[in-house]
Amino acid sequence: MASIFLQLFLFLFSVTQIAADKTAKTYIIRVDSESKPSIFPTHYHWYTSEFSDSTSILHVYETVFHGFSASLTPSQAASVLKHPSILAVFEDRRRHLHTTRSPQFLGLRNQRGLWSESDYGSDVIIGLFDTGIWPEHRSFSDLNLGPVPKRWKGACNTGVKFTAKNCNRKIIGARFFSKGHEASSGFGGIAGGINQTIEFKSPRDADGHGTHTASTAAGRHAFKASMEDYASGIAKGVAPKARLAVYKVCWKSSGCFDSDILAAFDAAVNDGVDVISISIGGGDGISSPYYLDPIAIGAYGAVSRGIFVSSSGGNDGPNGMSVTNLAPWLTTVGGGTIDRDFPANVILGDGRKLSGVSLYAGAPLNGKMYPLVYPGKSGVLSASLCMENSIDPSLVKGKIVICDRGSSPRVAKGLVVKKAGGVGMILANGASNGEGLVGDAHLLPACAVGSKEGDAIKAYIASNPTASATINFQGTVIGIKPAPVVASFSGRGPNGLNPEILKPDLIAPGVNILAAWTDAVGPTGLDSDTRKTEFNILSGTSMSCPHVSGAAALLKSAHPDWSPAALKSAMMTTASLIDNSFKPMIDESTGKPATPYDFGAGHLNLDLAMDPGLVYDLTNNDYVNFLCAIEYGPKTIQVITRSPVNCPMRKPLPENLNYPSITALFPSSSTGVSSQTFIRTVTNVGEANSVYGLKVEPPKGVKVTVNPGKLVFSENVRKLSYYVTISVDSKNLVLDDSGAVFGSLSWTDGRHVVRSPVVVTRIDPL
Repeated sequence: MASIFLQLFLFLFSVTQIAADKTAKTYIIRVDSESKPSIFPTHYHWYTSEFSDSTSILHVYETVFHGFSASLTPSQAASVLKHPSILAVFEDRRRHLHTTRSPQFLGLRNQRGLWSESDYGSDVIIGLFDTGIWPEHRSFSDLNLGPVPKRWKGACNTGVKFTAKNCNRKIIGARFFSKGHEASSGFGGIAGGINQTIEFKSPRDADGHGTHTASTAAGRHAFKASMEDYASGIAKGVAPKARLAVYKVCWKSSGCFDSDILAAFDAAVNDGVDVISISIGGGDGISSPYYLDPIAIGAYGAVSRGIFVSSSGGNDGPNGMSVTNLAPWLTTVGGGTIDRDFPANVILGDGRKLSGVSLYAGAPLNGKMYPLVYPGKSGVLSASLCMENSIDPSLVKGKIVICDRGSSPRVAKGLVVKKAGGVGMILANGASNGEGLVGDAHLLPACAVGSKEGDAIKAYIASNPTASATINFQGTVIGIKPAPVVASFSGRGPNGLNPEILKPDLIAPGVNILAAWTDAVGPTGLDSDTRKTEFNILSGTSMSCPHVSGAAALLKSAHPDWSPAALKSAMMTTASLIDNSFKPMIDESTGKPATPYDFGAGHLNLDLAMDPGLVYDLTNNDYVNFLCAIEYGPKTIQVITRSPVNCPMRKPLPENLNYPSITALFPSSSTGVSSQTFIRTVTNVGEANSVYGLKVEPPKGVKVTVNPGKLVFSENVRKLSYYVTISVDSKNLVLDDSGAVFGSLSWTDGRHVVRSPVVVTRIDPL
């Protein structure tokens, strides 16, 4: 596989040679650590002597990854690649962020269950990789918290408007990583350096995203919380007593660089975190192989040392194969709704009332009707999208403007309308967004509507030259049914790298989540938004990821001996498939029943995850065998694992990774009856003398047999294996619109139900 790196690099090299060879770029260099000559006292001395000068090196990696990142010209990088100690060289890449009531919605209760069993996650340390933190926020008070855990070895970095006093017994560590970002000057269209007019060169959060995710995972109880009177109540994180370690790797307006993310993984593992929460992904719809993905590499280094890593599944849904962060050692989280909404109605001049959502908190329209206009009638795309400088003020002044969603931030469209003299905005989904809606704190009266409602309003305008409308804002409504619903934006399966592993793993609350906010920007994040809000309401898998991070902290506190795989299994096998109207969860984009490609194993249910009965556990060796099974060579695997590995003589099967879900892939060309057999091993974490019986709900047109059909555990028998044979007859197999059929396999002892999704699909051979 080493030739893959050479081919990849030569391709990158040939492209960059078109530009001036003097242009330096940031490269991440993976080094075989055992190759260091003894003459050098440290790896840093070796690197600066043999590969690069000290001024070019940005980060030295020693824990989750072995090597360094440096600013090099393509010719210098090509020379480094020729060295026999170099395992891989790849370019730095920019990543993007995947941007109160939800703990109760997850099944957490004050007087019993996981909160009380875990003491609210006390002394578990969550590492947040994000945009930093606003440390003065009351969500991060250390009142009545005990001393910092003795195992903590981290630091509190100081910088612009951030001193050592900003850390406390709640925020026990804070670091920032900017060298990769600052070295980006001169390529990728990104200005290097930190723009200190809008950003703090310190762990302080100028964006708000990091403060929001940190408080979602582990915010203290904050009474009388709301966002301009929306979602009023007591705000609290999933693990209110967990400690926070902040790793600022993302920067306002410019994203997050792989070299900095990898450095944060290195630091967090050394510092002593128990959980890592990373709401970051590619954002380009392309998933890199694991050996070229620093999030996958860094996460492996963490998980292999017993640290649970929760990651966001991306916001490119509802398209298929849009889920990101695909490595099987990551817990990949999609997003769903909760039973709270912020409805607003568009009332048309002909009396029709169309439903939408809004977080607008300014002066209402008070039922006054205004002329209605759609700039997109002109056929100019930028005008239909209400892009900057695209709208003619004479067309929209004094009117409510309908804008299509896409290409620019939703709230920015409203600002364009406001600057042009419009009095309100209706934000219409396109077909790709369907009926999925999220609330926004608009700067003018505005309401988001689904695709069908948007089309109805446009048709009304087209047929009525005196079309008019008003917008009615209804505030906060609790008890919405159905909920949860899989959010339209949530990244969907199948897994684009290895479809044998179902992704996302599960979903958690990700729509209209109230959490803490920075004082540096207004709720929209726009420079022109001068409002201040202590809390803000955001949507995205960025919001669902820290729910699972907080959940992992609670489970880790209650079960300190559980591995990351056991924690993941407990969440997956107890996840819920039913909404609060006791019907199967639906897909917001279609209104039809959702599938495991949408929600993975289901929606996080912490009331059950504390006591799952059985878990599917995994070791580092299991992950190595999986990498061998997908035909990575030993040198390629070493890029991920850091240590040299040997693949077994008999090639393993990737589908036999002991995952809490089962996916059977059958060749598209197969005819007649085909069968596949899988093996799984469960570990009893419940009562010692337990007997589990089997329940199978086979996918339509599929035969599923399991041997044995009963699992008998005792004091001496804690682990048992079983075989699953999946048989299909090509004449009877009819796949759904996603190209698969779905079922499940459950083990139950009368009290626990340990459920695994079963997916059957056809795939073209490579």
